[in-house]
Amino acid sequence: MKIDFTGKTAIVTGAAHGFGRAISLAFAARGAHVWACDVLSDELLETQRLVLAIGGKCTAHRLDVRDKQAVETFTTDASAATGRVDILVNNAGGVLGQIGRPLEEVTPEQWQDIFAVNVTGAFYFSQAVSPLMKSAQHGRIINISSGAGLGISLTGIQAYASAKAAQIGLTRQLAHELGPWNITVNNIAPGFVRSNATTERQWDSYGAQGQKELIERIALKRLGTPDDIANGVLFFASDHANWITGQVLSIDGGK
Repeated sequence: MKIDFTGKTAIVTGAAHGFGRAISLAFAARGAHVWACDVLSDELLETQRLVLAIGGKCTAHRLDVRDKQAVETFTTDASAATGRVDILVNNAGGVLGQIGRPLEEVTPEQWQDIFAVNVTGAFYFSQAVSPLMKSAQHGRIINISSGAGLGISLTGIQAYASAKAAQIGLTRQLAHELGPWNITVNNIAPGFVRSNATTERQWDSYGAQGQKELIERIALKRLGTPDDIANGVLFFASDHANWITGQVLSIDGGK
């Protein structure tokens, strides 16, 4: 299956490390001009450096997806520079340093912050690209949720599980709204992947026995990699997925 994105523009949020970096590299290696953003400037610049090192194109800007004006400006700049925005990958998210705690101890700010970065950011970016994609009568939006959005969160964080479920609901809703313009909207729900400092801390917290039990619950008896997630994104963004929209693909080694 040959997948090529030569001449296309792909926006990738949360591109500083982990899934976002793997996705950015995968698109760039197949000819796309990647517009990458994240709040982590140094790591984002490393993603850009790695893309350029393989001969790819990458424009990187520090950006907080919770800032609607910044999202709109970034999208306008990408369109002005390249003449198009073909693909949006809403990968930014996470737990923002929070840990699991009893329900009654969760503050309103902790709840809202996680929703803002995992759901509102995806909403803002989808809003920003939709006029461009409608005008082109073509587009691909891929949201990165989590297995936590389909079940429970291994983090024990109520807001994270709820936000990822909400993002899946947003995916299905936008698929029907944007479908008449040949814009597909799909979702990938990764299983546990050791992809960044947060997941490394989470992995360590399980201890040897907990790690063994987690792997035993996976059909393939091993953890995946960020490249496994990137491959799913490439498929949804490609012409091979022309008649697929509103779907959730679990990439989790089998549960």
